Amino acid sequence: MSTTPQGRAARRANGHKPKKTATLLAQRLVGEIADGGLQPGAALLPEREMLEAYGVARGTLREALRFLEMQGVITIRTGPGGGPVVNAPGSSHLASIIAMMLQLEGAPFGSVLEARATLEPGMARRAAARRTPEQLERIHESVRRMEADLHDAEVFLAENETFHTEVGQAAGNEVFSMVLGSLNWIVDGTVLGVEYSDVQRASVAREHRRIYQAIAAGDGERAAAAMAVHMHDYGTYLERFYPQAIDAPIRWDSLT
Repeated sequence: MSTTPQGRAARRANGHKPKKTATLLAQRLVGEIADGGLQPGAALLPEREMLEAYGVARGTLREALRFLEMQGVITIRTGPGGGPVVNAPGSSHLASIIAMMLQLEGAPFGSVLEARATLEPGMARRAAARRTPEQLERIHESVRRMEADLHDAEVFLAENETFHTEVGQAAGNEVFSMVLGSLNWIVDGTVLGVEYSDVQRASVAREHRRIYQAIAAGDGERAAAAMAVHMHDYGTYLERFYPQAIDAPIRWDSLT
């Protein structure tokens, strides 16, 4: 992917091209969903009514809906009473887009590790100051679930993702929360052959508990320091046992 001045200029020029009707319609639908406060599960108008309301061709409407479905904004239910239904896009959708762009840039797995190590301590610091009692309990629940099933690899991976997602949300910044959530999907490492022994899982669980305790105490500096240690230890683990993974190129198809 070109990063030369000429390439950047070409991309800027492309950005000024008139938008396709399907793109404009997709943007309008997102605006109506957001402005109307529509929640996941809410049904949108059926196709026939949408065609009348928006005055577009059937092909244009279906292209717009397919795009929104790919982004996780809606799901298309089939059968009687089916049609477009509002969905809640998760961090996996953003992760997919980021992974695609990183693959085109030839970025290695290690670049995501570095970004995460830079962002996560700050999120832990903010979480200590901003977390609600409900958010703190969700973080604690994740710690307890991981500790209770350390021998189950699937539970370990799921709770590792949940823990970091909950800390990001407790930090009270939607942008960082979304970005970190997506990076956690990419940084999983299992698609590159990374595995976690019982000893490593126990170490991660202990570090999660220390981070939780610092957040619970409202000690931002201790929470940031504990998260920094956690990130450093993960990087060290990969360098020692899976050095090939750090230099491996990120691939979009590993997340889709």
